[in-house]
Amino acid sequence: MIGHLILRLTIWFLLTADFSTTNIIIGIIIALILPRGYTSRAKLTEWLKVLIQVMIAIPVAFKEAVEIILLPHNNEEIVREKVKHKHSSLLVFMDIFLITFTPKTIVLNHDEEGFYEVHQIKPGGK
Repeated sequence: MIGHLILRLTIWFLLTADFSTTNIIIGIIIALILPRGYTSRAKLTEWLKVLIQVMIAIPVAFKEAVEIILLPHNNEEIVREKVKHKHSSLLVFMDIFLITFTPKTIVLNHDEEGFYEVHQIKPGGK
């Protein structure tokens, strides 16, 4: 509760850049009135795996960008990939973000059956 209040007040002060008494009172009222988000608790190990995947995705994205520049990528396909984190919508978002972050892939759809439709480009001429 107090952590949420401090976070919201910090964001409020960053947005307004005003530390007057009136603005502090308005910020506290807004921080208390805003609805609370109720998300499922993901395991710490799942978050650590996602963090490692993010660290790996950054150099992979640069590598793929250079490959696209140097080699023609004319072959395309749409594949279905299984959702890794069904119980946490934030982890599903991170999964979609990681897939879309790399230049050769983009998520087109997330269906209710637990699959992503991913568009991929591959090297090769027509």
